[in-house]
Amino acid sequence: MARTKGDHEARRRDVSEAVWQVMATRGFSGLTLRAVADQLRATTGLLTHYFPNKRALVTYALDLLEERTASRPRRPAGEGIEALRAALLDMLPLTEETTSTNRIWVSSWDQALSDPDLTDAYARKYAQSRATLRDRVAAAQELGELPPGDPEHIAAGVQSFVLGLVVQALFAPSAFTPSRQIELLEEHLAAIAVPRPLEDPH
Repeated sequence: MARTKGDHEARRRDVSEAVWQVMATRGFSGLTLRAVADQLRATTGLLTHYFPNKRALVTYALDLLEERTASRPRRPAGEGIEALRAALLDMLPLTEETTSTNRIWVSSWDQALSDPDLTDAYARKYAQSRATLRDRVAAAQELGELPPGDPEHIAAGVQSFVLGLVVQALFAPSAFTPSRQIELLEEHLAAIAVPRPLEDPH
């Protein structure tokens, strides 16, 4: 029976799943055609049938990972600073799935920095994320929850804080548990937010 286009695409996705698993557990230094083939319980010949080289395989896998990340269910956004908080919480490795996803992204940075095309693609990805945060910062400013100022600058600050927290949590998960990550994020948001007026006890 002849293979359909759907069969071919499904097999490519199976290969990508194997790539993601290798990247999550071994990083890019351990990403080889043999490692992926072993994960897939297949031959390297199968991989070269679907992908002409390692770069093509990695690029496809990361594109699919981007799609999966974008389609992942998000926390209810709310409005103002609550919407900003929700977006930042979605970036943190608070669950097994988001930890695995972040491990893959972080392990891919070395490859991205050595490949001009991937460098540009990653720069666009983080710029898009920053633009989303900027819009939420601006909305919180309109509600008086964040102080006046350039929303792009504030968005860059909170993005940098969260990305740094991601790295800390991946390298020292026992010190940066999910509850600790949330606590640190809450402290950071409180530090940049407009102080709430004290309630009159009378």
